Amino acid sequence: MKRDHAKLICDVGELTGLFHDAPGMEDFLRKITAMITRHMACEVCSIYLYYQDSRELVLKATTGLNPSCVGHVRMRLGEGLTGQALKERRPICEGRAKDNPHFRYFPGIGEEKFESFLAVPILRGTVEIGVMVIQSEKKNYFTPEDIQIFRAVTSQLAATIETARLLITLNDKERQKRAPAVAADLKFVKGRSGAEGVALGNAVVVDEAMTDLQRFTQTSHTHTEDDFHKAVQATEAQLEDLQEQVETTLFDVAALIFTAQILMLKDKGFSDVIAAQIRHGVDPPQAVVSVVQEYVRKFASINDSYLREKIYDVKDMGRRVLENMTGLKDPHADFEGRIVIARELFPSDVLKLFSQKVKGIILLNGGVTSHVAILSRSLNIPLVIADEPGLLAVPGGTRVLLDAVMGTIHINPDEDTVRKVLDREDLNKDLDRLKRLIREHPKTKDGVAVKLMANINLLGDLKAANEFKADGIGLYRTEFPFLIRSNFPLEEEQYLIYRRLVQGMPGKEITFRTLDIGGDKILLHYNYGREENPFLGLRSIRFSLKHKDVFIQQIRAILRAGHGHDMRVLFPMISSVDEFLEAKGIVQECAHDLAKEGIKYIKDPPIGTMIELPSVIEIIDELAQEADFLSIGTNDLIQYLLAVDRNNEKVADLYMPYHPAVLRALKKVADAGLKYGKDVSVCGDMAHSVQFLPFLLGIGLRRFSMDARYLPSVHEKLSTIVLAEAEIKTREILQQSKAVRTAQLLDDF
Repeated sequence: MKRDHAKLICDVGELTGLFHDAPGMEDFLRKITAMITRHMACEVCSIYLYYQDSRELVLKATTGLNPSCVGHVRMRLGEGLTGQALKERRPICEGRAKDNPHFRYFPGIGEEKFESFLAVPILRGTVEIGVMVIQSEKKNYFTPEDIQIFRAVTSQLAATIETARLLITLNDKERQKRAPAVAADLKFVKGRSGAEGVALGNAVVVDEAMTDLQRFTQTSHTHTEDDFHKAVQATEAQLEDLQEQVETTLFDVAALIFTAQILMLKDKGFSDVIAAQIRHGVDPPQAVVSVVQEYVRKFASINDSYLREKIYDVKDMGRRVLENMTGLKDPHADFEGRIVIARELFPSDVLKLFSQKVKGIILLNGGVTSHVAILSRSLNIPLVIADEPGLLAVPGGTRVLLDAVMGTIHINPDEDTVRKVLDREDLNKDLDRLKRLIREHPKTKDGVAVKLMANINLLGDLKAANEFKADGIGLYRTEFPFLIRSNFPLEEEQYLIYRRLVQGMPGKEITFRTLDIGGDKILLHYNYGREENPFLGLRSIRFSLKHKDVFIQQIRAILRAGHGHDMRVLFPMISSVDEFLEAKGIVQECAHDLAKEGIKYIKDPPIGTMIELPSVIEIIDELAQEADFLSIGTNDLIQYLLAVDRNNEKVADLYMPYHPAVLRALKKVADAGLKYGKDVSVCGDMAHSVQFLPFLLGIGLRRFSMDARYLPSVHEKLSTIVLAEAEIKTREILQQSKAVRTAQLLDDF
């Protein structure tokens, strides 16, 4: 029987289908084992869950072994091949398992006839969830490719299986968190734009929407246990439909984001308890509310912040059940067409809001904002970040005008304000007008050719990049599949995403920036430990070089995806020549390994470095000789040159792109590129600034990469610039020592 690897890996649609007709957690896990035995063409698949308190692995689901042993087969961490795989956090593959002295035999389980054995640990970052095992009657049956594929499968399913484990065993000590109330009478709030755009709609505060379920119990209608079960079925269908919508539009980040709610509905500890209360005379809506509140208390007691966030999943799922049972709609929890106000959101929350057609988002200052903002931009959701606790007290249904271009929030705005803001935005969104600004070959007024590239965050950004005729992808931020998922995506998962990217822009140059995390871009599943200043800590290339197993998988996926395409590799946050050469050496090692394995890959792709740290400005000549190209990340370069946190409103006025030190540093980088014949591009916010464009051209830069929506305005500005005039003005600017004077001269441009 042929193994159907392509079908198994990243087939989120089929994984979603596992929820159908699975009455409980054990049945859900068993459906996983059945799916894997089918795709891997083997006879056995088993799932063992690990319990930290007892340090035991317990068989919780199997296809092919004696089902009566489920729940009874237990082994300690490190015991048997299965326990060894988890303890050593690595796959263990044996062509004839019984020959291995670590093999543990369990009478009555029925595995005597199976020869080949493959165990892969189920992990979420550093968290041990369990082990998945496949077995075959044939000797030496599993290949290196099988190991690679099976690891990718367990990575995909890790968070889902972890949630199932949690629901099976949720009986920890309880405590309840209550947030202090905040009162405010607000009319206007000035914040900062996270994702540009304008939205007008009624407000909904996430904290309020997720807590007040008692309103559903205040009804005179009589409900039955049958009404409850029908509501559960309807809710399950709704959630599965939402998951399918996300998968269709967001292949690269559709990470089973509604898993927790669907699993809770199937958890007998949820539905059976509610049904029992109803049979004992409790009104069905009240029974749902009381059990949901019980779950909230249990989740609130969990130390793991990632799992604790599932409180919102519990409340959202409970609300949906109550709406379907009572026929009442909660106006505060219907996100379609609404302006959502929240203290903070995670990337998966933004995806859920997108699937529910939210109109705009307001976040309070603090928490994880950087990658949430980038994701919002890619999803075209206007976002403003404002340090104003009073926003959490805005009554649900209040009319709000969100001007995320100016970074302002108008509460109960007058019609004149609404008209002015919406008219301006209509002009900005006139796609036909914008397309008329695009020229096939961008050039200055006096005919100097310039490359205008697109920055890509999600695969969905390709549409705008192609519509506005980007010359290629100057920066693909590879971190989003890492930020959205609850585990590190493995090589095969990344390869499929990267391959879609290069196929989406055929014949054009594509630059892959390797993983850029840390600082304010946090992996929720990774334990960073305490860092006093994460912006100066384990981030970007430092993280990759410390975790070379993660780095190698990414580089292999990039090299494989680049086969037959014009592709480049870019390292972020390089601080020295030594660091660059170390990272480059890993690329060369990966290429050598792929060649030995007979796997197609791009040979000798150009390898470049981001210019973001002051340290590389002083060694720019040496770095330019080693790198194939340079890419200036102006946002971080300005931040580190001026020692100003660009996300800190208290020092925001000190974040000055026009500071003489910044402008002179850019000139040094441009000069090094010209001297050694290396391409130099700009990919930070300065790249799309029409104010800085003449200066950047004047110092010799000819490559710019930006979010695709800025391409029309840059095309328009470019066509008005005479290069000789820009060069004269640039020389005058570089002679200035005061920022106020450079700002004036740039405005004169």
